[in-house]
Amino acid sequence: MSDHDVAARLATEAGNLLLEVRDELAEATQDERKAAGDKRSHDFLMAALAAERPNDAVLSEEGADDPVRLSADRVWIVDPLDGTREFSESGRDDWAVHVALWQAGELVAGAVALPAQGITLATPNVSAPPAAPGQPRVVVSRTRPPAVALAVRDALGGVLVEMGSAGAKVASVVQGLSDVYVHAGGQYEWDSAAPVAVARAAGLHTSRIDGSPLTYNRRDPRLPDVVVCRPELAAAVLAVTRD
Repeated sequence: MSDHDVAARLATEAGNLLLEVRDELAEATQDERKAAGDKRSHDFLMAALAAERPNDAVLSEEGADDPVRLSADRVWIVDPLDGTREFSESGRDDWAVHVALWQAGELVAGAVALPAQGITLATPNVSAPPAAPGQPRVVVSRTRPPAVALAVRDALGGVLVEMGSAGAKVASVVQGLSDVYVHAGGQYEWDSAAPVAVARAAGLHTSRIDGSPLTYNRRDPRLPDVVVCRPELAAAVLAVTRD
């Protein structure tokens, strides 16, 4: 099975497990659903990767960082449940599972499962988004849109689209439901690795907000900012974000 297939299958299966957890704990508190979802998806992915790719290292949001990954040639970067808040809220579908593979300095495979939507976007074959309908749509958090995203919206004469997890936001650009995702409020590698791999496969622009490349498997896994957008909007977006 190829690395692309492993990423897609494991993201999808972890997502199906999370749907089961959601059903099982329908009467539990939101905090109980969050904790159970994080743990069970993490445990599943760690066991599955150990079985499928036993010689590879893993960086997971829910696991202790293993310094061995810094000298490894291949590292899986996973977010077992991206958007725990949305997952814990009945009926919301804007949460995701991220599974990406970094190899020799590059993201080489990735999958973003949107379990509540029944969708998994996975490399290598990701369709480019359909043509934009008009005003650029800037996808932002439901609660605290970062100031940089508001500045981009104003500069482009665009509109805001509110959504939950980072993976769901990037997926919305891939699917043509929005046009720009820009974040500068602090993230980690697992928040963007798989979404960026998928976005690149779809032909989208991906970078830091200063236009520099996104790099992964660094000693410090913090990766605080990201831009994902239609390539034709990249110059206009970066003109704002670089400032």
